[in-house]
Amino acid sequence: MEQRPRVVVTGIGVVTSVGVGVDAFWRALLAGASGISAVESFDTSRYSVHIGGEVKNFDPRGYVERLRPNAMGRASQLAIAAARLALRDAGLDPAALDPLTTGVSMGTTSGEPSLIEVFNDKDLAGNRDTIGPEFIEQYPSHVIAAHLASEFGFAGPNIVIPTACAAGNYALAHASDNIRSGEADVMLAGGSDAFSRITYTGFARLGAIAPERCQPFDKNRKGMVPGEGAAILVLERRDRAIARGATIYAELAGYGLTCDANHMTAPQGDGAARAMQIAMADAGVRPDEIGYISAHGTGTAVNDRVETGAVKQAFGDAAYQVPMSSIKSMLGHTMGAASAIEAAACTLAVRDDRIPPTIHHETADPECDLDYVPNIARQTPVELAMNNAYAFGGNNASVIFRKHRL
Repeated sequence: MEQRPRVVVTGIGVVTSVGVGVDAFWRALLAGASGISAVESFDTSRYSVHIGGEVKNFDPRGYVERLRPNAMGRASQLAIAAARLALRDAGLDPAALDPLTTGVSMGTTSGEPSLIEVFNDKDLAGNRDTIGPEFIEQYPSHVIAAHLASEFGFAGPNIVIPTACAAGNYALAHASDNIRSGEADVMLAGGSDAFSRITYTGFARLGAIAPERCQPFDKNRKGMVPGEGAAILVLERRDRAIARGATIYAELAGYGLTCDANHMTAPQGDGAARAMQIAMADAGVRPDEIGYISAHGTGTAVNDRVETGAVKQAFGDAAYQVPMSSIKSMLGHTMGAASAIEAAACTLAVRDDRIPPTIHHETADPECDLDYVPNIARQTPVELAMNNAYAFGGNNASVIFRKHRL
């Protein structure tokens, strides 16, 4: 049987509350820095919670060159910034790439919700007639990938996958398929979501937002913290990357996608465990070979308990040997961007043999009894890293990254 084409990561672009650009982002994670602060983008005085992981002082004019920054929503601005950073990091000139074989695969949860907020505010003020065509031109989720294609002139495969908080991993999986099938030579793959009053209100009404900090897997965890950001990974065929002398971070070795098919918001461990097992089978690896698990780790009581059980189900006895951490403790939950940002962390963990910590982990929970790398980054061999993401609707996605060797 002919060996399938191998897919590698050659560039990373991240825009997060702890840092913009791969180096600043990685330094902050390893230092256990927190990007959580008081919400500034809207008034939270009527809420019982007031914190979030906003990207402060972000100016899209530093990244959006071909399009008009004010003609798109913030999620698109964040995505273009991450893409431009990723292309620079990969040493790729967009103008020199074949536009027909360069594509975009993006994940998102909410698309461009700020447009809905503007519509609502104008409607409540009695100014509905002032809403122009920009609403339909900027709001639908598909515009995020379309804006990326237009900004860089990429005419290859183009898709937005809105599988909620697993969307970044879904987008990476889809992009790897585009490359393996020969539909594309280069793919920009990742996720983007902007801080949203709508999303914040929804989680606040659910009582899911922690009042002060996010404490994944801690016995006294009180919930998640909404955040925003974007991450893009440049994926290429391995032979192409080697031929052009690219620096290769890691290989995307396999993935697994499942659905619980059960409940809109209550996760089930069986589906998550199956996603991990499928990913390992796709990558041709055993549980005891995985050196790091990037957890979904939202900090909510149910999610962390169910995720711990799912890892035990998928890994068996090896579950107690593999380090697992949640960078959401530092960034907050960036929705559709989360697993893309976490994928960036996985590739860096594989490259550097370093694991970012789960900060604010103070009190052990008997129901969450695995190795969560509490509070301090760890130096340890990481040949393979698994990135897990679980979403509303029961969407589960696991992606595995392998250390690259010539």
